[in-house]
Amino acid sequence: MAGTNAIATAALIVHALSAVAWVGGMFFAHQVLRPAAGTLDPRPRLLLWSRVLGRFFAWVIAAIVLLLASGYVLVFAVFGGFGKLGVHVNLMQGIGILMMLLFFHLYFAPWRRFRLAVGREDWAEGGRQLGQIRTIVTINLVLGLIVVAIGSSGRYWG
Repeated sequence: MAGTNAIATAALIVHALSAVAWVGGMFFAHQVLRPAAGTLDPRPRLLLWSRVLGRFFAWVIAAIVLLLASGYVLVFAVFGGFGKLGVHVNLMQGIGILMMLLFFHLYFAPWRRFRLAVGREDWAEGGRQLGQIRTIVTINLVLGLIVVAIGSSGRYWG
């Protein structure tokens, strides 16, 4: 039993920290950085977002890998497989996978177009792509907050 507890503890820590990094980063970007950067002229604003998002998205990819790995370690090594999971874990998994799909769309479509626009100094197009990124981040932020609420309270549901 001690081995299972150690695995559960390590997986839960990795899982929680990965979720905090992703959801907290979206919260910071959306609620703090976006309003502060909104007063900048297009060139410095879009260059700032290019640098910030480039760094943040690398962390999001790492968080996704760690969330999947730690989550499935918990499912199989601790909970005994999918048949023994509570509804809250299935909700968390489903919403989390939706978030991942939205992120990868953001990464391979609007983010790619945003970087190209910034590279050619097309500030109008960069602004349009940043608007698409913001929309997806807003959706993912709401979903992420829901997942955090489910993950932190689900085991106590009736």
